[in-house]
Amino acid sequence: MPQLDEQEICACRIIHAERIEAARQNTLNESDRDRLGNLFKAMGDPTRLKIMQALRSGEMCVCDLASFLEISESAASHQLRTLRQLCLVANRREGPILYYRLNDEHIGQLIDLGLEHIRE
Repeated sequence: MPQLDEQEICACRIIHAERIEAARQNTLNESDRDRLGNLFKAMGDPTRLKIMQALRSGEMCVCDLASFLEISESAASHQLRTLRQLCLVANRREGPILYYRLNDEHIGQLIDLGLEHIRE
């Protein structure tokens, strides 16, 4: 177990009940917490993040994404399946071609907010 730095712990032990209660009132329910955690896990994967960034410029098929990512179509499909299950991407079929796109503008906004945060 790692040692705690003195700056990470209180110098005296006091429980602030009102702060604990405020935190309890603002906490997410288990379902929302799990879904949000899965969203951030999905966005935390470099390959999936690269897919989402690529799709910001418009629809792409699996072949295009695999070529762009320099991975197999099977690997690209696997990542797209995960993104689709989390409602981050959607697809549409045009004849034999399946095109993928970001599901809504929130995905791009999440990426932008993350970039803004890390670039501060």
